[in-house]
Amino acid sequence: MNERISFAELPPGLVEAVLAVESYVNHCGFEMRLLELLRYRISQLNGCAYCLDRHYKEGVHAGETPMRLYSLPVWEETPFYTERERAALRWADAITLLAEHTIGDDLINEMLRHFNKQELANLSLVVAQMNTWNRIAKPFAWAPGEFQAG
Repeated sequence: MNERISFAELPPGLVEAVLAVESYVNHCGFEMRLLELLRYRISQLNGCAYCLDRHYKEGVHAGETPMRLYSLPVWEETPFYTERERAALRWADAITLLAEHTIGDDLINEMLRHFNKQELANLSLVVAQMNTWNRIAKPFAWAPGEFQAG
């Protein structure tokens, strides 16, 4: 499939805005391994080939193991993730697939056992940010395979 709109063709203001949010989430206190784990999972849910390629490579570069990345479709059935990571993954699934999940008091209370309110707000932005990239890269057919981490 040919790229419909390349990264270089995006409006400069759009790129600056999205990169500013990305810079914020990269520095809001979460370890890069958790961020890349979430980015990869969100990209799986959205079926974004470019972002899967990129965040697999970024995750491994950040110290994530291939086994934990390729096991994300079945994260609830595996012992490979900490309770905090499981909570973050549950939140990412719920926020990404918002129409399919109830964001009720039970979920919020579970999240607050692992994250304080500021962290939960930042975690929501992490999820929204990755969903934004997926919603740019996928419809514009950005090609996987060329990205180099590091």
